[in-house]
Amino acid sequence: MKVNVEIECTPQEARAFFGLPDVTPLNEQLVEEMSKRMSANMEALEPEALMRSWMTFGGEWQKQFMDLMSKAAGGPSR
Repeated sequence: MKVNVEIECTPQEARAFFGLPDVTPLNEQLVEEMSKRMSANMEALEPEALMRSWMTFGGEWQKQFMDLMSKAAGGPSR
C-alpha cells in the first residue's frame, strides 16, 4: 500500500509545526553585523592598499616563498 500526503505550508508554518524555534531575528542580526564588517574592510581589498600591505614585508617574503617552494620540490633551500 502506498499513501501520499501533500501539505502546503510556508517554511515558517513548517518550523512551527515541528516545534523549531524562529531564528529570523538572529539571522537578521548576523547579516547586519557581517555587512558592517565587510563595509569596514572594503578598503583592504583595494589594489593600492593590498600592494602597500604586501610591500611592508620588503623582499623577505620573496625569500621565504622561494624557500617554501624549494622545500616542497625537494631541492636545497637558499
